[in-house]
Amino acid sequence: MRAEGFIKGRPMSLAVLNFGLFKVHSNSRIIGISGFAIQTDENETILVDTGLPEKYVKDAQSASEEDRLDEFGEVLECKPDNLPAAQLAKLGLTSEDVALHVCTHTHIDHVGGLHAFPEAPILMSANERKLATPLYWGNAQPLDWPECDYILVESDVRVGPGLTVLEAPGHSPGQIALLVELPSRAVMLTSDAISRVEEFDEKFVGAWNEAAANTSAERLMKLAAEKDAFVIYGHCPKQWPSLRKAPETYS
Repeated sequence: MRAEGFIKGRPMSLAVLNFGLFKVHSNSRIIGISGFAIQTDENETILVDTGLPEKYVKDAQSASEEDRLDEFGEVLECKPDNLPAAQLAKLGLTSEDVALHVCTHTHIDHVGGLHAFPEAPILMSANERKLATPLYWGNAQPLDWPECDYILVESDVRVGPGLTVLEAPGHSPGQIALLVELPSRAVMLTSDAISRVEEFDEKFVGAWNEAAANTSAERLMKLAAEKDAFVIYGHCPKQWPSLRKAPETYS
C-alpha cells in the first residue's frame, strides 16, 4: 500500500493516550508509557503505538518475569483503563474507527496491541518490518508479525495533509517520528528517537546505533524549530505530568 496521501483529511486534534507508568531500576526514573490518537477533518483516526501487552494488565509481575523486563524496571501502573480500547473510548472512539495504526518501533511498550486492530493497516519503517520478529524486549521475542496490510516507509513521507512520517533510526533500526500540523500549531512526536532532552548530553548511550540516534535527534529538533513545533518526547518524566491526556486533546 502507498503511504503518501493515504490519509485524506487534515489533523484537527491530537490526544495523548495513557498506557501506564514504569520505573527504571538503575536511576529510579518514572516514565509514562504513551500513545496518541490523531483525528482529521475527514473523520479519520490514526492510532500511534499501543503500549504494553494485555498480559501486563492481568498480572504485571508474572508478565515482567516471563519477559525478563523485571531486570530493567518495574511496571507501576497498567490497568484495564490503560489499554488502547479504553483510551480510545475516552474520545468516543472504538477499535473500528482506527483507519491507520502507526507503529513507531517495535519495543515492548509500543507493540502490546500490534495484533489488536486487524482491519487497520500498520504503517511502520521497512527496516523494522525486515526483522524476523518485533524487537519486543531483549532475548524475549514472543510476537509474530500480524497478518494484515502494511504500509512500509523507507524515508520521510507525507501521509496526509499536515501529517508527515519522519525517518529517525538509531534507537531501533526503523524508529520513526511524526510531525502533526494542527490548526493551532505543529506538534512533533519524537517517540523514542528522543525519549527525553537529557539524551543529547548522554549521547544516546545504549541505543541500537548511538551515532545514528544522535544524527536523527538533531535533525528532528532542527525541523521542530523550523516549524515552531511543540515537541512531545517519548518518555520524559518532567514533561509527562503536564501533558494533556485523553479525553483532553491538543487542537
